[in-house]
Amino acid sequence: MEEDLTTDLMVLQSHLDGMLERVKSNGNTLRRFQMFEMGLLNLNSLAEMLEYILASQDFFDLDYIGFCLIDAKGELQTYLMEDGFNIDKQPRLILLKNNDILQATFGCSINPYLGLYKTAKCAHFFTIDKHKPASVAIIPLVRRGKFLGALSMGSLDAHRFENTMATDFIEHMTSVVSVCLENHLNYEAMKRTSLMDTLTGVNNRRFLEQRLGEEIDRAQRSVEALSCFFLDIDFFKKVNDTYGHQVGDQVLTLVAKTIREQLRNNDVLARYGGEEFVALLANIEEGMAFDIAERIRKKIKSIVVEAKGESVTITISIGSVTYKPSKGTHINSSQVGVDLIEKADAALYSAKNSGRDKVVSAGVISDHMALANLFK
Repeated sequence: MEEDLTTDLMVLQSHLDGMLERVKSNGNTLRRFQMFEMGLLNLNSLAEMLEYILASQDFFDLDYIGFCLIDAKGELQTYLMEDGFNIDKQPRLILLKNNDILQATFGCSINPYLGLYKTAKCAHFFTIDKHKPASVAIIPLVRRGKFLGALSMGSLDAHRFENTMATDFIEHMTSVVSVCLENHLNYEAMKRTSLMDTLTGVNNRRFLEQRLGEEIDRAQRSVEALSCFFLDIDFFKKVNDTYGHQVGDQVLTLVAKTIREQLRNNDVLARYGGEEFVALLANIEEGMAFDIAERIRKKIKSIVVEAKGESVTITISIGSVTYKPSKGTHINSSQVGVDLIEKADAALYSAKNSGRDKVVSAGVISDHMALANLFK
């Protein structure tokens, strides 16, 4: 009888030890999740959020963590590249054109998939370098009944994720991730709407005024050239007066699109007002800037718009100037910005006066020139 009681007590103690160990483990897991969420909530941009999550696999003792996001219009990629996020160096960020894969995987359910890695089910969510994970968790990111993407976790331990395990922590975390993702997406859209020219789809003058100082500061830190174009559509008033404002709007949209296509993703293009545009090109010297401006001019000249049974051709005049900072010299960025715009505008005026459909360069602005202008 005593032996049976001793055995029962030993079994009970074993169960109790197991329960205490699980409580301790769950407590540690909860603390890790809380630390992760606090860090997530303190981030300021979509790019920071993605970098934070993609770098968190060691935090959760995982062999893989990745993001799969829907980017139907390519806007998400634009947001990230404008914020300096290098998509090419983040292969674990997968951008999808639609939600077909998510719909096929999860259907109307928002329950995560936990279990063994199955190629047919999991391959779309993982970019595998060497070893496939043995077990995975694929959690849909959903807000207001709409798929935003999925969070993918993988482990080389086949028992790390099993379909019988509790998912409370994971579902809570992904709810927080979904809310943060939605908030960042909404903020990025709102920010760009307020700084975007709605007709042409490029940035507006307000955005340019914000970025100009930033680009000059960056050029001074890196001691790299910064080139500025002032572009103006020739005889635009005549187009409006002859063919109407609808055709004029079409011309503006086509010109903005053509200029944008000739620039890099990190170059700044803004509609300055009316038919005028300004572009900022980081790390572009004077000679290269002139060549790029010429390429833009030739591309614009090839545009043909059909209006009232006529073929309307477009030309553009461009003024160019390049700022070349000196090492160890830091002139106020506002003063340099004023000089850049004024010199580019003066070069544009010369192009207009010398027959239009031309590129005129105002040469190079140095820190010494900017400093001299400051004391005029």
